[in-house]
Amino acid sequence: MIREFHLADFFTLGNAACGTAAIFLAMLYVANQAVEYFLVAAAMAPAAFVFDVLDGRIARSRQEHSALGRELDSLADVISFGVAPAALGFAAGLRGGWDAIVLTYFVCCGVSRLARYNVTAESLSGDSGKVKYFEGTPIPTSVVLVGVLAFAAWRGRLEENLLWGAWNLGPWELHPLALLFALSGTLMISKTLRIPKF
Repeated sequence: MIREFHLADFFTLGNAACGTAAIFLAMLYVANQAVEYFLVAAAMAPAAFVFDVLDGRIARSRQEHSALGRELDSLADVISFGVAPAALGFAAGLRGGWDAIVLTYFVCCGVSRLARYNVTAESLSGDSGKVKYFEGTPIPTSVVLVGVLAFAAWRGRLEENLLWGAWNLGPWELHPLALLFALSGTLMISKTLRIPKF
């Protein structure tokens, strides 16, 4: 199978590796509460973003587009910009029942957004083969969420001291910070929001 890979595909795997590392580091943070693990986990998001940008540029410059590459890219993005930010949110302290529902919603929105992109990419691209605009925000915008979590960690505002506190709503707790994940997920699946792709 490796022989079927193009150079860009290895950069895509670098994206996936960064996301996986972020999840493992988030688990290490939960296990021993060393904030350094959390900060390194958060740093994996911009690293994954760099790999994500490079894989597209390399594929276009070498004219090596493939169905395999597109699927690899989406799967890597789900890990790095969907599951990893949700895992970091959970590690940071978004562990109430409502928080878990919101984080799950966020990941499902990311998966749905990528699936829609893959299905509509051909119809949205012109003669150049490049998509002219995104419907909804691209999933890598979740790097902003990771930045907020990294800021909270740097300020010592995780766990019981999580930014903006917590609300008790019925049987479960909701941290207002989780609403940023809800907003991000909702913007990703929007069909009315069109963002030009550069």
